[in-house]
Amino acid sequence: MKTILVFLIASASYATAYCQTADDYYNRGISKGELQDYRGAMADFTKAIELDPNDADAYYSRGISKHDLQDYRGAIADYSKAIELNPNYAGAYYNRGLSKLMLNQKDSGCLDLSKAGELGDEDAYDLIREHCN
Repeated sequence: MKTILVFLIASASYATAYCQTADDYYNRGISKGELQDYRGAMADFTKAIELDPNDADAYYSRGISKHDLQDYRGAIADYSKAIELNPNYAGAYYNRGLSKLMLNQKDSGCLDLSKAGELGDEDAYDLIREHCN
């Protein structure tokens, strides 16, 4: 038991020392998301945003974590910020549209999916055919 505790303390110290930049936190958030640790991923993306508030990818990725936790309103807010920072972010329009559909905001969600399609996300048209007619 004592060995495990020492290992956990050392691991936590290493993780804290390792994450110094927005990119470090962003990359760790991606890893946590892949492990389905959405709350941990959200915390790392939030730290990345604190260090670099103009990182559209960090907002987008935090939105994915929120969506996976069924916080669709929070996800929409993060996707909207990603779009504000990068108006041609097809993935953010796609995911924002999907989150809006989850909240029964069909018209607005379908408009976002349409914009995602215009920006080159061909998968958006499949969702439009399925949900927007």
